[in-house]
This record gives sequence, C-alpha cells and structure tokens, in this order.
Amino acid sequence: MRALPALLCLTALPLLAGCGDTGGLVGAGPTPTASGPVHLWPERKGASVPPAEPGGAPPEYVPGLAPVHDQNVHEVDPLALVQAELRAHPGADVGPDGMPAETVAAVEACGKEGRPPKDCPVLAPYYRDLTGNGRDELIVGIEMPDRMMSVRAYTADADGRLNRIMATTQTLVAVELAGRDVILRMPSGNPGYELITAWSWDEKQRTMLPTREQIVRLPGAAQSPSAPAPQPPGPSGPAQSPKPSGTSGTSAGSAP
Repeated sequence: MRALPALLCLTALPLLAGCGDTGGLVGAGPTPTASGPVHLWPERKGASVPPAEPGGAPPEYVPGLAPVHDQNVHEVDPLALVQAELRAHPGADVGPDGMPAETVAAVEACGKEGRPPKDCPVLAPYYRDLTGNGRDELIVGIEMPDRMMSVRAYTADADGRLNRIMATTQTLVAVELAGRDVILRMPSGNPGYELITAWSWDEKQRTMLPTREQIVRLPGAAQSPSAPAPQPPGPSGPAQSPKPSGTSGTSAGSAP
C-alpha cells in the first residue's frame, strides 16, 4: 500500500511540468463562431458577367509625341503630353478626356511668356512602377475648378509609344501612392467620412482599374446622431438565415 502514493506522485509529474512550460498553448477564452457569407435571395437569377477579352483593353496611345528611349517616361514633358491629348480630343467636356473650357485655355497658355508657372493647372509629375515591369510609369494631375482633378497615368511600350492606362476626374481630397496603387481620397457625402478608391494594374486588361473602395471615418470626427456611421449590408449580431421583409418571419413560399 505504500507504493500507491509514490505512483500518484509520478503520474502527476507530467501535468505539473506542463503547467510550468511557458512555450505551451494558452487558452484565449471563448471566441465567436466563424460564419461564411449568406447568399440573399438565392432563387433570383443574377446578371451575367461577360468574360474578359483575351487581349485586354486596347491601348490608349497618345498621338503627336516623339517615342521615348528604352521605355523611359522621364523623357516626357508632362505639359506637352496633356497638350497633345487636347489636340487629339478637341472640345471633349465629358469622359476621360473631358475638361472645362477654362481649364483647356489655361493648359494651352502654360509655358507662354508672361504666364506664371504656378498658374498652370498641369501639376508636377510623379513616377512609380505601377505595372510591375521594373520601369517607372508617369502620373499626371490636372487641376480643375471646384477642387476637381484629373488623374492620369501613362506607360511606355517597347516601341517607346506612350499608352494611357488610367484617366479619371473626381472631386479629390488627396491623391496618394501606396506600393503599386494610386489611392484617391474623396468626400463620401457623409459628414466626417471619406471615400477611398484604390486603382491597381490589371494584368488581364492591361490597364489600371478601381479594385478596392471603402468609406472611412476621419480621425477625431464627431459622431452625428442624425448621421449614423455607414453599416455593412446584412443583419447585425449572430449569423442567421435571412428572411425577406414583409413575411412575418416566414420565408417566401413556405408554410408558416
């Protein structure tokens, strides 16, 4: 009978050693149950998405410019580039080439004698490898009335021709570069919030596309009782089977 306490002590040794092992797993407490997205109205026939063209989007070459050497977009004069696009699309006031008449006149006057450089709406260029080919692309900004701005990006092909891969005109708070993305920050329409859109190179389409969009609250912005924070779609709280409204908790077509 004396051997029994000794046996119990030996049995307890591994447990005691485990308690003192700082490298072991430690419980983090209860965690919420993971749930995947819930497909709303699964019986509805959704719109079809046409497949992408194998060749991608056709290039938007800028006419009237001399080819660059070794795909070096640093050789391009941004003002001459924008003026060449104006000549190629005269009178365009909507779309990627759209520009108000006063901005057109200001761009055409840039560089002329007696015109202060600070009054030119074509801003200083930026350079970044946006396509991942190891060479810089050219990013141009054109100021327009009412804080609107045209943001355009260009790459050079193997023949030295300039291909426009991005063109958008927005009311902008700021423009940023993050990695290979062009980030546009815009007023969201909700006080205290901004709409952020990231434009990224799409290898399939061979152009820049708006790939991510989010609404973010500005730091220090006061929460207005009449303007609640934007909420993601879907019910709040634990995941549950969705039910169409107006059915008193019963799915359409099912028995109560």
